[in-house]
Amino acid sequence: MGARRTTYDLSMKHVRFGRTGLRVSRLCLGTMTFGYQCDEQTSFAIMDAAADAGITFFDTADIYPIGTEMGQYGITEEIIGRWMRGRRDDFVLATKCWAPTGPQPWHRGNSRHNIMRALDASLRRLQTDYVDLYQVHFWDDSTPIDETLQALDDVVRSGKVRYVGCSNFLSYQLARSIGRSETMNVVRFESVQPRYNMLFREIERELLPLCSEESIAVIPYNPLAGGFLTGKHSKGAPTEGTRFTLGTASERYQDRYWHDRMFDTIEALRPMAADVGMTMAQLAVAWTLANPTITSPIIGASKPQQLADAVRAVSTPLDADFKAELDRLTHEYRFGDNAR
Repeated sequence: MGARRTTYDLSMKHVRFGRTGLRVSRLCLGTMTFGYQCDEQTSFAIMDAAADAGITFFDTADIYPIGTEMGQYGITEEIIGRWMRGRRDDFVLATKCWAPTGPQPWHRGNSRHNIMRALDASLRRLQTDYVDLYQVHFWDDSTPIDETLQALDDVVRSGKVRYVGCSNFLSYQLARSIGRSETMNVVRFESVQPRYNMLFREIERELLPLCSEESIAVIPYNPLAGGFLTGKHSKGAPTEGTRFTLGTASERYQDRYWHDRMFDTIEALRPMAADVGMTMAQLAVAWTLANPTITSPIIGASKPQQLADAVRAVSTPLDADFKAELDRLTHEYRFGDNAR
């Protein structure tokens, strides 16, 4: 693992996490690639690079790495736990539950039983006695939201969890959850983790206004559209060795982004990025950061050097008029049939 790092870049901006008193780095490190696209050594190098850049907010899930076969869940958390040993207090750590992590029908979902079971398993893999943010990965139609919220309240009271959040919730699901938390007088979701980028803007219509009004932190994933917004792909067969070809998630990524109109948008964005001296990746992250409702975009990587553009985006905010041009160019992605 190499020598322990004890100093970090203090220039990275930190922001308030929703209505809470917690402050998180302006970027969050996504770890879905660890243990699948990245072996342990590369995963360590990516976390080292993130820490060196001042990224102190890490996000994972018990089902990671996505793309492997059933039974391979938990590898990512184990890698993070080994890397973070001895420096746990230097980082804000988030994980999630909901996905199947066992053969039995009760080894999934947002039931009280699974939340308690999944959290304890995550803590063992992460080698910690608490997580800063515990999220339900998806809405669970088979479990009453009251049961989920009561279980989450209990794990916060136990000291195993500091804050709770949700991921992939629709606007009405988040609004109902907040209402039930207020009625029951239990913890509420302090954050939501939606998909958001220039090619998928539908959350701007309802979810983001709700989050702004209720002071809910927004930590969006896919700001680079799985790498599509870097501009490295060409029409035709998907590029080997990327999210568009690897594992069980490849079909989902192709379905989301591998479309002629999106390639056309990339070609329109390319000269705009060059005009302001940015890479395509830097432009995509800077655009996400320019939305005042966004707290901390989740940046994934399969190589340490891939973090550099995102880090530069934090210190190079977009001009308001230029941001408006980008919004006009990608306006169609606030609507349409690309919500999958």
